Amino acid sequence: MKEAVRDSVAVCIHTAEKNNGAIRKGITLKERDINISPTIYLEEYYRQFQCGSSLEHITSDILRIYHKVRFQKSWSEEKISVYSRVQERIIYRLVNCGANKKMLKDVPYIVYLDLAVVFYVLLEVTEYGTATMPVCNKHLDMWGVSKEELYKQAAKNTCRLLPDDFCTMSAVMEELMGTAPKQEVVEDERGAQDDMYVLSNRLRSYGASVILYDGRLCSIGMYLKSNYYVLPSSVHEVIIVPEKAAVQKEELSVMVAEINRTQVDEEEILSDNAYYYDRETGRLCM
Repeated sequence: MKEAVRDSVAVCIHTAEKNNGAIRKGITLKERDINISPTIYLEEYYRQFQCGSSLEHITSDILRIYHKVRFQKSWSEEKISVYSRVQERIIYRLVNCGANKKMLKDVPYIVYLDLAVVFYVLLEVTEYGTATMPVCNKHLDMWGVSKEELYKQAAKNTCRLLPDDFCTMSAVMEELMGTAPKQEVVEDERGAQDDMYVLSNRLRSYGASVILYDGRLCSIGMYLKSNYYVLPSSVHEVIIVPEKAAVQKEELSVMVAEINRTQVDEEEILSDNAYYYDRETGRLCM
């Protein structure tokens, strides 16, 4: 990598503690005079190497991604230090409370069920995901705002910057298999015909937070004409199952926990619990 980039780009190995305490190794490429640097994580590339990919091919692919996600200019410290200059970019995400105790000591958060709402400054959105800066307790002190104010601002911004996406499970599977383009569910008076739906944001990046969007769970209940279960598939999406099509809640939680242990990366697990949405109370509960 060092031989493949300009002399003005420093290449170093970065170890990061990610969601749920997962440790990941990546390559960080730091450009002179630019204070935001992309880190490209290496676990998938290592698996490719084990399966026979050459270092030349892997290096080329890392460079390709780097040139797509690199920042052209710095984010000034002065801009980040002034709340009015970042408030329109503050978003929230959902993570598991119990699995992130260490991280939650240093950041403002709001408890929601067995989850924690945490906050980020959305620096940039690309086809590869989002570039974000976590909001820490020191930022709240610097900005002079409360976590409650932060939540109100993030609630306005997140649904605007990261619009939701609600579609049938069959449509998602067809899209993944390349047999048909994914079509978003059109919510009208005809009501639901399918048994499983996927709710996320359009980037499929930390899209489970869509369950916090104002009125979104209510509108899904109106479309389904039913109470329903919310299964936390990962931090990136949840699965919606109408009550009439589901087994008992306890069985659903066992199923979610089993899938988390066997099919979901540690970093992407949201919860082992299934949730229930009651249309009458308008509340999601465990």
